[in-house]
Amino acid sequence: MAWLALILAGICEVIGVSGINKVNQSKSFTSYLILIGGFLFSLMLLSFAMKTISMGTAYAIWTGIGTVGSALLGMLVYGESKDWRRLLFIAMVLAAAVGLKLID
Repeated sequence: MAWLALILAGICEVIGVSGINKVNQSKSFTSYLILIGGFLFSLMLLSFAMKTISMGTAYAIWTGIGTVGSALLGMLVYGESKDWRRLLFIAMVLAAAVGLKLID
């Protein structure tokens, strides 16, 4: 259950980051709701997951999901660069997160 909460926390982190982009485009109530709601749920789920998963691993996985998810969202939705070097470094972040899980 903790791992599911951690994955959902990472997804909520990506939602919060997309909220930042929406606020930059339009300072509407909905934009702020996405930003605050995404980060709020993300931190709540991270806190729940850290009751079972070690802090270092949980935080690394959470930030990894947020980093990779935000980069992919930027590429797929907002037209950011899909350069092979960018994809390589995203893969490295994923590999590091998987490695932490394997040794924990």
